[in-house]
Amino acid sequence: MAQKRNTTPGAKTRETVLHAAADVASIDGLDGLTIGHLASLTGMSKSGLFAHFGSKQDLQLATIEVARQRYVREVVTPALGSGPGMQRLTALCESFLSYVERGVFPGGCFFAAAMAEFDGKTPGPVRDAVAECQRQWMGTLAQAAREAQQSGELCTDTDPDQLAFELEGTLLAANSYFHLFADTRYLDRARLAVRARLASGESTPERTATRA
Repeated sequence: MAQKRNTTPGAKTRETVLHAAADVASIDGLDGLTIGHLASLTGMSKSGLFAHFGSKQDLQLATIEVARQRYVREVVTPALGSGPGMQRLTALCESFLSYVERGVFPGGCFFAAAMAEFDGKTPGPVRDAVAECQRQWMGTLAQAAREAQQSGELCTDTDPDQLAFELEGTLLAANSYFHLFADTRYLDRARLAVRARLASGESTPERTATRA
């Protein structure tokens, strides 16, 4: 059963702050979050913000969760509405590229930025939360690839985890180049790369006969 959303004034204020924090973090990083900056963005007092978050780490973890929910809503859920297998795998990639192009986060993909920020840091709760979100996304891509194998659309000798890694590499490159050069052609290049990679793994009668 879905949990009832908390609509108390305090909960609404916290939600407003966290949505602003996710936008800021996509540009300045999670370590760039400060109570002072958020207070100026939301029109709240610093003391009022301190009442909602006991520490900077609490703020960072809550921001990651709000960003995860936004990512699921904007990228994963629309793609899961498509058919299973290759159709869903293609939809997940297209949904990601659309999310980047639409500027769901002003600084580009929140999690691409967070991975770059924390990949070399000492493990801890914030780094672990970023890593877990990324594991979930990669798992979603790999699961779609497994379903494509089960339906006979994808070659049985394809490694779903490897395919997910290659697709994710293309998507992350598109995110970076699109924002660096403000050029949508990099998103189109990514779409071509995704189609080519998926086509190379498609199961066809000729390939089936070759492996037999």
